[in-house]
Amino acid sequence: MKPMFINGRFTTGAARETISVINPATEEILDEVPRGTAEDINTAVTAAKTAFATWKRIPAWERAGMLHEVANKIQAHAAELIRLLTQEEGKPFVENEEEVFWTYDTFHYYAELGRHERGRFIPPGDPDQINFVIKEPYGVVGCIVPWNYPLLLLAWKLAPALAAGNTVVIKPSEYTPLTTLRLAAVAFDHLPPGVVNIVTGYGPETGEPLVRHPDVPMIAFTGSVATGQRIASLAAPMMKKLHFELGGKDPMVIAPDVVVETAVAGVAYAGLINAGQVCTSTERVYVHESLYGRFSEELADFVGSLRLGNGLDPQTDVGPMLRNHFREKVEGQIAEAVNSGAQVLVGGKRPSYLPHGFFLEPAVLINVNHDMTIMREETFGPVLPIMPYRDFDEAIQLANDTQFGLGASLMTHDARLVKRFFEEVKAGTIWINDPLTDNFAGPFGGMKMTGGGRELGQEGLDEFYEVKHVHWDVEGKRKPYWYPYGQKTAE
Repeated sequence: MKPMFINGRFTTGAARETISVINPATEEILDEVPRGTAEDINTAVTAAKTAFATWKRIPAWERAGMLHEVANKIQAHAAELIRLLTQEEGKPFVENEEEVFWTYDTFHYYAELGRHERGRFIPPGDPDQINFVIKEPYGVVGCIVPWNYPLLLLAWKLAPALAAGNTVVIKPSEYTPLTTLRLAAVAFDHLPPGVVNIVTGYGPETGEPLVRHPDVPMIAFTGSVATGQRIASLAAPMMKKLHFELGGKDPMVIAPDVVVETAVAGVAYAGLINAGQVCTSTERVYVHESLYGRFSEELADFVGSLRLGNGLDPQTDVGPMLRNHFREKVEGQIAEAVNSGAQVLVGGKRPSYLPHGFFLEPAVLINVNHDMTIMREETFGPVLPIMPYRDFDEAIQLANDTQFGLGASLMTHDARLVKRFFEEVKAGTIWINDPLTDNFAGPFGGMKMTGGGRELGQEGLDEFYEVKHVHWDVEGKRKPYWYPYGQKTAE
C-alpha cells in the first residue's frame, strides 16, 4: 500500500480501509492507497496552515529555487513516472511523456514568474501620499485533481499556488493517486513539512471535508459541471475563492479551403488523444457541405487504421478508457444517436481481440444533429460525430450552440474566417489549424458553464493571489474634508 503524504511524512493516517488502483488496460490491481477520512483532511489542513506562516515569508527567489528543484527531480525520475502514469491512467506512453514534460516545465515556468512581481505602485490621489497594490497568498489551497491528466493538471494548480506563497492540500482522484504519491516521494521531499500534503480518498469522504474546512479559503478544481456545482454550493456560505475548469463540448469547424488529408489527421488527434478523455477534446465536427461526404469517408478510414492497445506498447495509438462505467456512458450516447437516425461509419464497439481492459474502438458518426445527447452533453470518449454546414454563419451558430465554452478549433487558411471565428465564438481558447496545443505564457480556461478559472500564464498565477490596495499618507496631516462639516461651511 502507498501511504498518504501529510506534514512532510508518509502515513496511513486515520484510514482503516483501502482503495484499489486498477490498470485500465489489464484490469489488474496495481496497488492500494488509504481510504482517507475527514480526520486526515483536518490533519493535513492543520499542517498546511502552520506551514503557511513561514512559507509566505520566504523570499520569492528562495521559493523559486525550491520550485526549480521540484522540476529537476521530476525530470530526473521522468522514466519511472511515465511508466507508472501509463499503468494507472492508460493513455499511450508517448502521450504520458508529454504530460511529464509539461509537469516539470510548469514548475520551472512559475518558479521564475513567481519572483517577477508582487504588486505595483500607482499614481497617488494626493501629493503627500503613496499608493500601491500588494498581491498576497490566500493561505491553504485545496487542490482537487482529476484522473485524466493527474500530474499535468496538478502542476497547473500546485506550481502557481506555491509560487504565490500558498500552501496546499491535494486530493487526487481515487482512480489515479499513485503517480501523485510517487511525486511526493521523489520531488517534494526538500520542501518544508506541511507546504504540500496529499490525502487519498473518495470525494464525499475527503473532497467535501476539504471544501467545507474553515481554514481553506480557496478551492482549485478541475472536473465535471455537476461536481463543480456541488463544490460551489458547499463553499458559498463561507465565500471561498473558487478556481474552476469544468466540462467541455469543443467544436471543430472545417472550412472548404482545407487540405482534407491534413484536416482529417488534425481532427483524429484532437478527438481521440487519451481515448477522447480530455476536457478540450474535439467532440463536435462541422464540415462544409462541399467536403462532407469525402471528409467523412477519409476520417473513417483514418480512424479505422489506428491501433488500440496497452499504452506501454510503442505501437499503440489509442489506449483504454479509464473504467467500464465511463465506457458504458459513451456506448449509451452512441446507441441513442443511432436510434435517432445517426450512422456509425466505423468503430463504437469493444474489440474482441483485446479481452481485458476497458477498450472501445474509436467511432465516427454521421447524420447527427443537436437534438442528440452526443452533440449536447460531454462524451469524454473516443467518438467523432460529424455534421455538415451551409455557410460560415451557420458554422458559428452551431459552434456556439452549447452550454460549454472551453475551446474551439477552426481549420482554414482564410484570414477573414479566422477573424470572425475568434471574435464570435464564445470559448476560452481558440485554435486555428493546430488543435489542443498549449503555451505556458498563455491562459487556459473556459467560459459559460465551463467555469471562469484560468491556468497558465500570468493569469494562472494571479488566480492564487488576493489583492490589497494600500493608501499611505506620509505626512499624516489633518485633512480639510474631515469633521466637523459646519466649520468647513462657515469658512
